[in-house]
Amino acid sequence: MSLPADHFSTSPSRPAKKSQNPIQSLFSMPPKWMHMYGDFITKNSHQVSQIESALRSLTYIIPGRFRDAEIASETLHSSIQLLSLYHDAVLRGAITRIPALASKIPSPHTRYTRFWTAKSRIYRRIALLLQIVQYTELLWEMAAKRKGEKVRWRVVILLEVIKAICRLLLMRVTNSRPLVTPALPERDPIPPDVDQDDGDALKELMGEEINPEPARATHEKEWTMPRTGSSLPSLPNPGDISSYLMGRVLTADDIKPAAKLLNTLSRPGQTAEILHIISPLVYAIALSQSKDKKSWAPWVIGFSLEYAARQMRDRGLRSTVLENEEWGKRYWAAGWWAMRGAFYENFTKGMITGVRRRMPSFVSGIMEDYEYLWENYYFSTSA
Repeated sequence: MSLPADHFSTSPSRPAKKSQNPIQSLFSMPPKWMHMYGDFITKNSHQVSQIESALRSLTYIIPGRFRDAEIASETLHSSIQLLSLYHDAVLRGAITRIPALASKIPSPHTRYTRFWTAKSRIYRRIALLLQIVQYTELLWEMAAKRKGEKVRWRVVILLEVIKAICRLLLMRVTNSRPLVTPALPERDPIPPDVDQDDGDALKELMGEEINPEPARATHEKEWTMPRTGSSLPSLPNPGDISSYLMGRVLTADDIKPAAKLLNTLSRPGQTAEILHIISPLVYAIALSQSKDKKSWAPWVIGFSLEYAARQMRDRGLRSTVLENEEWGKRYWAAGWWAMRGAFYENFTKGMITGVRRRMPSFVSGIMEDYEYLWENYYFSTSA
C-alpha cells in the first residue's frame, strides 16, 4: 500500500534547537568567573589575607629590587595592592556572610567611611580613584623617568594635582569635614578560626596531618536554641569577668551617628585642612624648579605649610576620637620629612650610610637598594 504524496509534508516536524550565540556565551563567562572568584575570596578570607601579606612583604626584601628590575618589581607590588583593594570591596559586600565580622563592632574609621561610601556615589568613586593613584604613583614615576627628568617631574606634579583635587572634592562632599586615611573602609582583621575548616581541607589535600581542635572550656561554648536557631553568648571566665564586661561596653562613639564621628570644620580648621592638602603639591613644584638637591628652599616651603596646618587645626573639646586618631597618623607621617630633599641629603643620608656599613651583607644590600630608591624617586618618601 502506497502512502499519499502529502504524507511527509503534513506530518509534524520536531522544532529545531536554537543555537546559542557564541559571542553572548563568551561575554557571559567573565561575570560568572568573577562571581566564582568572589565566593572563593569570601570563603577563604583569612588565607587570602595571609597570602597578600606574605607577597607584599616579599616585594620589600627582594635583593636588587630597585636597581636592576625596578619597573618589574614595582609593577608586582602595585598589582598586589590593587588586588587587595578589589578583595576589600568583595569582603565589604559579603561581610554579613562572615559571622565573626558581622557581630563585631566596627571601628570609628570603618563606620565613617562605610557611611559615606554607601551614601554618596561621588565619594565612593573619588576615594577609589585616590586610592588607585596612591598605589600606582611610584610605578608611574619610574616609567616617566625613562623618558627624561622633565617628563618625570611633569608626571609627578600631575599626580599631585589629581590627589589634591580628589581630597578637596572629598572635603566638599563630606560638608567640610576632615579627611581620613585611607578614604575607603579598611579590611577588618579576620580571626583565624573563620576559615579553619578550609585550612583543614587544604592540609588533608596536601597529605598533612590535621591537628584536632582543642575542646573549648564551658564558658567559651555558645548554646544554640533548637527552635529558633539563635545563639546565646558564652559565659565569661570566672577569673576574667572585668575584661568580659569591658569588651561589651558601648562608648559614646559607638552609638553616635556615623556622620557625627567627625565635626564640621571651622574657618581656621578648613584653612588648616586645605594647607595640609596642597603642601605636597607645592613641595613637588618647588622641588622640580630646584637644580640643587641640597637646597633648603623647597624643603622649608613644604614643611612650613605642613607645620602651619598643624598649628591652625581645630583643638579642644570639639575634637572627636576619630579626628585625634587621624591627626595622630599625620604626626607619624611627618617623619618622612626627614627622608626628603635637603634634610636627607645633608643629615639623614650620612647617618644611614654609617649604619649600613655596620650591617651584614644581606641587610646592607637591601638598605643600599632603598637608598637608591630614596635618592632617585620623589614618591618613595611621599606620605
